Amino acid sequence: MPLPPSLTVEQRQAALAKAGVVRRERAEIKARLKMGSLSFNELLNTADDDDIIGKMKVASVLTSLPGVGKVKAKRTMEEIGISDSRRLRGLGSQQRGALLDLFGSASA
Repeated sequence: MPLPPSLTVEQRQAALAKAGVVRRERAEIKARLKMGSLSFNELLNTADDDDIIGKMKVASVLTSLPGVGKVKAKRTMEEIGISDSRRLRGLGSQQRGALLDLFGSASA
């Protein structure tokens, strides 16, 4: 296993701060999905342009939708053929279409 890159103290602090900002933004996006102020369709449309959204895992996003838990998200992903580690930006057009058919009308 390769060693992690050697960073200066300042570089490490900057990386930790950036990671914290990204985590907070993703948590806010998931909260907006759960409240219904952001639709799943809108989220998928911005995934290609926004790095923060594009790098979110599909399973994490699905469990943030109202009425979808871990079991339903996992079952849906297996039926469509989406890997557990797949991120939003990596979805194919057929996978996106299948998810939109199921969850596109959810929220907003």
